[in-house]
Amino acid sequence: MPRPTTPPTTRSTLRRVVVALLGLGLLTATTLPATADDLDDRRRTTEDQQRATDGALEGLHADLEDTDAELLQAQQELQDIQARIPGAQAELAAAEALLAQLQLEAELIAERLTVAQEQETTITGQIDADAGRADDIRVAIGQMARDAYKGDMAASALSAVLDAKTTDEFVQQSELASTALRAQTQALRDLEQINGVNRNRQARLTAVREQIVQLKAEADAKVIEAEAARAQAEARKVELERLQQQETERIATIESKRAEQLARRAELEQQRAQLETELQQIIAAQEAERQRIIAEQRAREEAERKAREAAERQAREDAERKAREAAASRGSGGGGGGGGAPAAPPPPPPPPASTTSRPFTNPTSIEPMYKTSDYGNRLHPVLGYWRLHAGVDLRTWCGTPIYAAMSGEVVWSRYREGYGNQVMVNHGYWDDRSLMSSYNHLSGSTVDAGQTVSRGQLLGYSGNTGTSSACHLHFEAYINGGTVDPWPMLSR
Repeated sequence: MPRPTTPPTTRSTLRRVVVALLGLGLLTATTLPATADDLDDRRRTTEDQQRATDGALEGLHADLEDTDAELLQAQQELQDIQARIPGAQAELAAAEALLAQLQLEAELIAERLTVAQEQETTITGQIDADAGRADDIRVAIGQMARDAYKGDMAASALSAVLDAKTTDEFVQQSELASTALRAQTQALRDLEQINGVNRNRQARLTAVREQIVQLKAEADAKVIEAEAARAQAEARKVELERLQQQETERIATIESKRAEQLARRAELEQQRAQLETELQQIIAAQEAERQRIIAEQRAREEAERKAREAAERQAREDAERKAREAAASRGSGGGGGGGGAPAAPPPPPPPPASTTSRPFTNPTSIEPMYKTSDYGNRLHPVLGYWRLHAGVDLRTWCGTPIYAAMSGEVVWSRYREGYGNQVMVNHGYWDDRSLMSSYNHLSGSTVDAGQTVSRGQLLGYSGNTGTSSACHLHFEAYINGGTVDPWPMLSR
């Protein structure tokens, strides 16, 4: 009975791999207005690219046969993750650089704010100190004004001059009065200067306070911007760490699956060796039967030869006896002759020889026959080891007929691990060598073991069983029990 086919995830993974290999060439159409000829050219180009995609996809089937679907999925996810990590690293670096720049700008703003606040404190202290001095001067000037209003100051100054008894004392008293007036005048000037300086300081203080308000607003904005940048950098870091964790997990999955795959590879190689052993046993039995037939034929021919020789000898003896009797009756002697030794029998005929160097016909319903993968050693694209692709892959669509490439006898029609539903046909001897062929990954067969089939007879239908990755016919040829490249043996 047919087994379940390969899950769709394998085919979707294959298609993603092929699309990546072709660089998404199907998306290169121009957007300019097009004529009918341009549209035809584009259609042909698109069809060619689609055929190239399909061909590349089919070309991967043989490379990825016997490959676990989860391994392919993990490998594809690992490639996707590794492709995203450099971008995430660049985004993190950009976010960290922006955060560092914003932090530096915030520090500069903070320094300017500190300087402005120190200036505010200094100017405020100077204004307060000079305001105190101005108040003192203002009080003194007020007192002098009150004294002058009462006449005390003028009287005291005049009496001091008039009460002088000598000229020197008069001069001295006059100078003291002038000094007092100058002191009053200077006090007024100092008060005016202090007031002017404080007005300038007040203007500077107002400007400094406006600057402080602006710097605080800028600082608050930088804090918000820096927090956003910090959050973005943290998000980028978390994303990068998540990708790196996923990368580690996928690598671990791949390594685990690699070990399983290598064990499966050994199992499949053992199965192939078992198949070859079975074929050798069949060939040995076939050859033993052939030698038995040849021995029986030779024995018959030898018995016939001996019988002929005995008959010929008896005939000669009878002839001689009759001759002697005839001579005796005539009273005279004579006699003659007897013939030579009988001719040797011809050798047994050899096994039928081939009449063509291409004994196989197209086993598919696709005309002309289309090969999607060659026979030979190939490197596994995921696991990196060399293995033999022991046949050719021929394009078929799911459920299409598969025919006998040559007349023969069905050795078996059964499910074999790796090969899926397999039909093995023994074609007997070709060019004096044992020749067999197998038809693999069938969805089902229409023949049974021991059945004789003719060239072109229906054997079954194409499928995707076993370790196949898509519907196709994996066709193998065996000469003396070992696989050979069947492509040169297929008539085209």
